[in-house]
Amino acid sequence: MPLPTLNLAGELPEGIHKATIDEVIAQFGSGTRQRVTVTQRLQRIYQLAKSTGHLERVLIFGSYITAKPEPNDVDVVIIFHDDFDMAVCSEEVKNLLNHQQAAVEFGVSIFWIRPSLLFLETLDEFIASWQIKRDGTCRGIIEVRK
Repeated sequence: MPLPTLNLAGELPEGIHKATIDEVIAQFGSGTRQRVTVTQRLQRIYQLAKSTGHLERVLIFGSYITAKPEPNDVDVVIIFHDDFDMAVCSEEVKNLLNHQQAAVEFGVSIFWIRPSLLFLETLDEFIASWQIKRDGTCRGIIEVRK
């Protein structure tokens, strides 16, 4: 099922929109040189996360999934299976999962979690919480399943 059309504000409608990485790239990966660059970063992140063999889902939010022609970066949350162990990952994956290092090396804002680390909410509640913007309003986000 294709992603919904952007609303008049140039954003996805509220909700969690499920898509493949290819559908995300088809809708948001072209138009300007900056969009192409940020899309290449997203593809690299996705491939690195997938290479661990423990990827469950990826959430994408922020300006990349809007009509903004020049998004600065891509904002992602990576959800790994509970048996994911960062200690056995490559240095590149470890750098990706370090929020500050990822901003410098990969040009992304990244967060990651294993569902067993959630104590006060379910995984679905955790995912839903990423729809809430700083001003308290809700946005549409994309959930990429591997």
